[in-house]
Amino acid sequence: MERPLHFRRPVGRPKGRPLDSAVAARVADLLADLPRRPDLLIEALHRVQDAERHLSSAAIAAIADAFRMSQAEVFEVATFYHHFDVVRDGGAPPPALTVRVCDSISCAIQGADALADALAAGLPADTVRVQRVPCVGRCDRAPVAIVDRHPVEHAAPDAVRAALDAGARECAPPDALPFDHALAAGAYAQLRGCLDGGTSRDAVFAALEASGLRGLGGAGFPTHRKWRTVAAQPGPRLMAVNADEGEPGTFKDRVWLETAPHRILEGMLIGAWAVGASAVYLYLRDEYAGVRAWLERELPALRAWLSEAWPAGAGAAPEVHLRRGAGAYVCGEESAMIESIEGRRGMPRLRPPYVAQVGLFGRPTLVNNPETLMWVATILERGAADYASNGRRGRVGLRSFSVSGRVREPGVKLAPAGITLRELVDEYCGGMADGHALYGFLPGGASGGILPASLADVPLDFDTLAPHGALVGSCAVVVLSERDRARDAAANLLRFFRHESCGQCTPCRAGTAKAEPLLESPAWDAALLGELSRAMRDASICGLGQAAPNPFDSVLRYFPHEVSKG
Repeated sequence: MERPLHFRRPVGRPKGRPLDSAVAARVADLLADLPRRPDLLIEALHRVQDAERHLSSAAIAAIADAFRMSQAEVFEVATFYHHFDVVRDGGAPPPALTVRVCDSISCAIQGADALADALAAGLPADTVRVQRVPCVGRCDRAPVAIVDRHPVEHAAPDAVRAALDAGARECAPPDALPFDHALAAGAYAQLRGCLDGGTSRDAVFAALEASGLRGLGGAGFPTHRKWRTVAAQPGPRLMAVNADEGEPGTFKDRVWLETAPHRILEGMLIGAWAVGASAVYLYLRDEYAGVRAWLERELPALRAWLSEAWPAGAGAAPEVHLRRGAGAYVCGEESAMIESIEGRRGMPRLRPPYVAQVGLFGRPTLVNNPETLMWVATILERGAADYASNGRRGRVGLRSFSVSGRVREPGVKLAPAGITLRELVDEYCGGMADGHALYGFLPGGASGGILPASLADVPLDFDTLAPHGALVGSCAVVVLSERDRARDAAANLLRFFRHESCGQCTPCRAGTAKAEPLLESPAWDAALLGELSRAMRDASICGLGQAAPNPFDSVLRYFPHEVSKG
């Protein structure tokens, strides 16, 4: 006789996994001072992950209960981000220590694969986990390994073992002046002029327009136009600082946050004042643990000073919030970043409406990256003409080029807009590395395409590379020599794009999955790759899927000898 089916849940039994009282008490202690708001869910996940080294199913259930959310909601957020280790029932927690080896393009050409293999073979697997991870933002010191949160630059197996033996676990905060010391030394003078009435909002907008400053996160949108657009929207208005640079080859924002944080914070606050933002959210990528530690230490003093310095009658000073990313390249896209700040998976939004109209928490939102904000106070201090006077071949301003690869002196190079690759290497990087000759280069990181040495005299700036099927983006320049192959670089970049696709739209999700094995084959199927490229460019929701074909399109166009059957 068959048993009857019962579809009703027994009375008194809640939906989902029952709470483990011990785990719930532990989670409650970890989240004791954290408000239970949905937008703080990712911060809560970080706290538990940091303390427990992973997120168990019981911990996810406890977090869901604390936030009055369904367990499915918390689970889908936790599993979206790469830096959360979700361990389901029956699974073994990861080892106590994790060594992350960057295998993106700059590290790959400097031996990251051999480093990862040597560490995996030489470290005890029961206590140390070795992971291959995307770019960690230290491309000029490749190859790089991260021991917990401690970076080992120019890494070799012995150096990583030494860091493990020494107990090196954290990234040291940058050696920058504390806020109070910087204030006493004259920092924030341009912000004071705005707050004291010496500089008007219209004067700020006019100075930005005259300077020609454009967004330096990759899109190059005129800064003055963005600020004016947001300021014209009905309040309340908000601001977000996108410090989630994850483009392979890009590390300029990290360098400026380490060396000029007060200039960036001042520009951020001038922007908040100019558009009337009631709150500012600084979204920082999780890999920049040292910068985060510095900000956590100094932001309380900045907030206290701001509450006193804000002019009477102008309302409350803007609240300044620090939010921590969790390992998702797609969150560099502004609407995906906003989704993450709101505590959800970082999936890009369909546009319109644009975030300047409907952004964070549904409010008009000003979004800028750190380098753009770094120039605001300088332009107000020195005058728009001073900034605009820089540039070559009719281009305007300065650019922070993140240069890595086969050059003698890699690093962040502050150079005129419109400089050529050849000039950049010769004048700012000490030339090519010994024994290497220029073969090709990535002008704009993973999404900027791959150009041959024959185009090394084309100006590097917004719009100048479009005729060549490339873009400068965030000015992440990776230099290749005759010892490298463009097809290998393209395959590396497609692995990155496949790993980082959020999966929301089919053209990107399926296109990157289909393209990756095609690039691994001895001879490329140019016709099929061309079809994939067109579909991804035409139908992907955001720039990740639209730009993902750039690497293999460039190889087919400029390096056909590398992909032919012969």
